[in-house]
Amino acid sequence: MFRSLIMQNGQDNYSERGVFITHEEYERIQQILASDHEKDLRISYLEQELAQLKRMIFGSKSERFIPDDPGQLSLGLDIEQQQESEQQETEDVAYKRRKGKKKKEIPVRLPIPSHIRREEIVIEPAEDTTGAKRIGEEVTEVLEYIQGKFYVKRIIRPKYALPDEKGIVIGTLPSFPIPRGNAGPGLLAHLLISKFQDHLPFYRQVQMFKRADITIAESTISGWFSATCRLLEPLYETLIKKVKQSDYLMADETPIPVLTRDKPGATHKGYYWDYYSPLDKLVCFDYRKGRGREGPLKFLEEFRGALQTDGYAAYNEFEKRDGVTLLACLAHGRRKFEKSKDNDPKRAGYALKKIQELYDVEREAREQDLTFEQRKELRQKASVPILKELETWMRDQLNQVLPKSAIGEAITYSLKLWKRLTRYTEDGRWEIDNNAIENSIRVVALGRKNYMFAGSHEAAQNAAMIYSFLGTCKINNVEPYAWLKDVLTRIPDHSIQHLEELIPGYQPKEPK
Repeated sequence: MFRSLIMQNGQDNYSERGVFITHEEYERIQQILASDHEKDLRISYLEQELAQLKRMIFGSKSERFIPDDPGQLSLGLDIEQQQESEQQETEDVAYKRRKGKKKKEIPVRLPIPSHIRREEIVIEPAEDTTGAKRIGEEVTEVLEYIQGKFYVKRIIRPKYALPDEKGIVIGTLPSFPIPRGNAGPGLLAHLLISKFQDHLPFYRQVQMFKRADITIAESTISGWFSATCRLLEPLYETLIKKVKQSDYLMADETPIPVLTRDKPGATHKGYYWDYYSPLDKLVCFDYRKGRGREGPLKFLEEFRGALQTDGYAAYNEFEKRDGVTLLACLAHGRRKFEKSKDNDPKRAGYALKKIQELYDVEREAREQDLTFEQRKELRQKASVPILKELETWMRDQLNQVLPKSAIGEAITYSLKLWKRLTRYTEDGRWEIDNNAIENSIRVVALGRKNYMFAGSHEAAQNAAMIYSFLGTCKINNVEPYAWLKDVLTRIPDHSIQHLEELIPGYQPKEPK
């Protein structure tokens, strides 16, 4: 660089090794050097992006981190370790061992569950067994399958003319999910579970029905779906109400393409906003046409309590609201460091190791089945010192890394949300991350790959309703088909004042 300033003829000149240049030339050189530095940063950023894209397409999706273990054997790929090992004293040890036969692993066949219906077939010997004594039997079980079949439930109601012209009587027809419809609760439940749980679009189900010699128009199935959603809407509103009453929620969002008249030939990008109450084990999806902050602000207008989210800016408004405590997700912060391993493996490895220690504390709390108060005490004792050490390290490293590098972005992201990331240690009820809610929206991502888009905004909202019920079933280990068939059978005659009894996993509160 040009460092010595020489005054000649009243003008500022710069000298480097006896070569004099004018001020304008010096400024031009500085611009070129700055431009080259920006290009280097840009190249580094693009290389990181390219490596990330290659990993997404060809590499493993796992985010598992295994720290270096000094006791683990090396493959000899580390040059520095190899040179150190060459400098150490060596000793030749020779011995003989007997070569044994390697045992062949025999796969273990799992027993067929006892609750499955058995159909017995007795095969007698071909020989004459007259006068023979039966001494036992050999039983062979083979798992079989019968393709799902339709059947018609005929409801016959005899009419009677009462004597003395007292009128005509007939049995009362039971309530159906769809008034004057000819689809039973079992069929409706099968259609909805097949689409939203097993990701089979209605048109594929129509094709499957044709193979069973049953022709049902896709428009008819769509009409049944809309009518079923109208029937379930009061239960959905009850679920939303109970979710909003919780004082600890997790929130996340995921896109859904929607067909609209406003965009012929294209799709509108709508969003499902997912809310999960870990303490009540309730999941609720809310469809919005956009990803703006209006969605969560409207839905959580009266919410008071702890709200755990990722770093999306739409949630920042809750920081200003009285009675709301914002928590962040450590898994999102960890993901940033995991993606920066190729950029700076040493720094990324240190951060991942510290985060792994924090998760070890959480694992210990689960294995010991600690109460909320005990978990808080454990976190204060074990997690808080790790968090302080990690924060100090990140602040020290912040000025030593490029801001736009992968490791720089990871450190900046974590420090920006650090207060929210560490608040989970203040209450044993709060979780270290919101992975539970990410698991609940995974079914939406799988559905997008199969049916690709929602037919309208109304259809997207109806799907949000079904996803809410299925998510709650999954969290509470409730079999979704059995639950939905039972609800569709009962809800037409169920009291609207006690709809919470139909929510998956409902547990009545014990009287005080």
